[in-house]
Amino acid sequence: MGEKLRQPVHIGIDASRLAVTSRTGTERYSLELLTALAGLDSFNRYTLYCNQPPAMLPPLPPNGTLRVLPFPRLWTHTRLSLEMYQHPPDILFVPAHVLPLYHPARSVVTLHDLGYLAFPEAHPPARRLELHLTTLWSARTARRIIAVSEATREALVHCYGIDRSAIAVVHHGLSPMFRPVQHPHTVRSILARCHCNEQAPLPPYLLFIGTVQPRKNLARLIDALALVVHRGDLPAPYENLHLIIVGKRGWLDEAIISRAAEQGIAERVCFAGYVADQDLPALLSAALAFVFPSLHEGFGMPVLEAMACGTPVLTSNTSSLPEVAGDAALLVNPHSTPALAAALVRLLNDTALRADLRERGLARAAQYTWERCARQTLSILLDTM
Repeated sequence: MGEKLRQPVHIGIDASRLAVTSRTGTERYSLELLTALAGLDSFNRYTLYCNQPPAMLPPLPPNGTLRVLPFPRLWTHTRLSLEMYQHPPDILFVPAHVLPLYHPARSVVTLHDLGYLAFPEAHPPARRLELHLTTLWSARTARRIIAVSEATREALVHCYGIDRSAIAVVHHGLSPMFRPVQHPHTVRSILARCHCNEQAPLPPYLLFIGTVQPRKNLARLIDALALVVHRGDLPAPYENLHLIIVGKRGWLDEAIISRAAEQGIAERVCFAGYVADQDLPALLSAALAFVFPSLHEGFGMPVLEAMACGTPVLTSNTSSLPEVAGDAALLVNPHSTPALAAALVRLLNDTALRADLRERGLARAAQYTWERCARQTLSILLDTM
C-alpha cells in the first residue's frame, strides 16, 4: 500500500495508552492495532510517542522508533503538542480520543463512543465536561475520523454535526488468543477470589467482563438474577448458578457491589476484579453463558471475545451491540429487569439455543481480525497525503 508513494511517509502515533498496565477497551485496541501495523507496513516510517516507558510494546520493526517524552500532567496538550511543533511527522494518528492542541494538519483520530452524552448520569460531572470538550475538539480539527462502529459515526453526526464523509468506520479486530480452551486450573485460581473454587465440581456460572460502573448495567443484571432465583426459575442442573463479574472498579461502584447483598444473593455473585488478558479465554470458555447488558457501547469487544471462545452471548439491543453481535447473540432490552430475567431463563432452559448461539458466535467472531483493521486504518492514514 505504502510502496505506491514516491517516498516513505513519516507517521507519528500517540502510543501513551500502551503505558497503562490494567488494559481495558481503548488500551487493548491501541496495543492490538499497533502490533498489527508493525507487521504490515515495512515501507513507511513510524514514531511512537509515550509519556513513560510502555508496560507492553509491540515488537518494533526497523522502520519504527519509540520516543518517551516524560511530563507530569496534561501530557497530550503540553509535551506532545511541543513535540508536534518541534518535530512534526507527516501524519499524526491518535488511537484513543484526544488530539493535542497543536498537531499536524494531517491528523487522524479514533473516537470510540459518546456514552457520556447518551448517559450523562453515569459519569462524574468534571469527567463528562472533559470528555465533551476533548471529543468535540478532536472531531472538529482532525483531517479524518475513525469510528469503531456505525453507531459511533451516527452519534458524531447527530450530536456534533460532523460531516459523515469525514468519518470512516473501522471495526475492531480480535486477538487469536480468544478461542475455546480448557484450562480448569486457571479458572479455579481466578474463582478462588470468590471462594467458588472450594466447591467440587465448580459451580455453573454466568460471566460478565467490563469496568464496574453504572453504564454497564450490572445493578439491573443482579436484580434480574435475583428475580430468577427468588421465583424458583433456575433449572435443576443450574440450581447452584453463580454470576462472576470480572473488571476493575469504576465510578459509583459501591452501590453496584452492595446490590447482591441487598437482593439476598450475595453468595451467588462474585466481583473478581481485574483479570489478565491471557486468562480470559479460559474463564470465557468455561462459562455457561456470557452476559453483557450494557446501556451503551462504542463497540463491545467482550461480546466478540466470548463468541470466539464458543460461549453463548446475551447482550443489549442498543447502541453498537446489535451491529457487532449480528444474529449470533440473544438480544434483550437492557432497561427492563423482567425482560432480562426472562432472557436468562430462556438461555438456561434451552440447550438447543445455546448450541446454536455457540456455532453462530464462532462464525461471527472469525470475521474480525486485527490485520483487516490495520489495513483499513493504514489506508485512511495514507489517504490524507
